[in-house]
Amino acid sequence: MESWDDVNPNKPTLGRPSMSDITIYHNPNCGTSRNVLALIRNSGAEPNIIEYLVTPPGRETLRGLIAAMNIPVRALLRKKGTPYEDLGLDDPKWTDEHLLDFMLAHPILINRPIVVTPLGTRLCRPSETVLDILPQPQRGAFSKEDGEVVVDKDGRRV
Repeated sequence: MESWDDVNPNKPTLGRPSMSDITIYHNPNCGTSRNVLALIRNSGAEPNIIEYLVTPPGRETLRGLIAAMNIPVRALLRKKGTPYEDLGLDDPKWTDEHLLDFMLAHPILINRPIVVTPLGTRLCRPSETVLDILPQPQRGAFSKEDGEVVVDKDGRRV
């Protein structure tokens, strides 16, 4: 399992991004996650792909990702298609530690995709958010799975 040091966005890198320079916490069944992965690849990088439903992050990694994104724990909770409602997670009685416990017990509650690069860590929703933290520019046009154009033929964000 990967440690926080392995995905630390402040870890120094040299030259082009290598597999260890960009990490995506990915769900291949999620269109947004697939679009983000494709945008990373459109920059010429091949990320370290962690299918977080198969290999969930540990508590310290999850805590580190949340800190690196500078968001509240609650902001990482996914509602759609999860046991969020059944567990009553909208109740303010749940502390951050409780919410982390729920995410660790039910990784589907972790919103995705989370991307870590040398330039930062983000929950990439919408998918074009990843463009703000990719070290290399886009190498050509890119359209999302739904046909929405995100990057033009010159590699510029539209």
